[in-house]
Amino acid sequence: MSKSSNAGNPPHARKPPHARKPPHARKPPHAEKKYLAVTAVQRRLNTVLRRLPAQTLLETTGRVSGLSRRTPVGGRRVGDSFWLVSEFGERSQYVRNIRADPRVRVRIRGRWHPGTAHLLPDDDPIARLRRLPRFNSLAVRAMGAGTGLLTVRVDLEG
Repeated sequence: MSKSSNAGNPPHARKPPHARKPPHARKPPHAEKKYLAVTAVQRRLNTVLRRLPAQTLLETTGRVSGLSRRTPVGGRRVGDSFWLVSEFGERSQYVRNIRADPRVRVRIRGRWHPGTAHLLPDDDPIARLRRLPRFNSLAVRAMGAGTGLLTVRVDLEG
């Protein structure tokens, strides 16, 4: 009869779940506080940025409400695709909306372009940021450090 390695050990002697994760899978201890602080600032700032005619916007459909949701983003159009990096990866609300419905619109230089968004977890987001506008890349790195960057490609129609 075999017993598990923790059998007979009191509960307080077992390793907590976060201690069992490999080092690359653990979040830095400040990541959650940073996420909450940055998203609070972004909520207020985004209401202003959405109104600027030159601001690039990503429009998704709310996964719960079904309403259109517009998020200021930075990125670059390359041919028939628009590339961006989400600073909070899977935690970004627009990424969650894309997962539920990949049909999106992107406003580039004041003109709306319909498209289909693709989440690219296998793409190297740091390398991708080097090919995107410098100011936006710096902001994404500063706000999203240690929080799971995620590359997003939007294939634009027409």
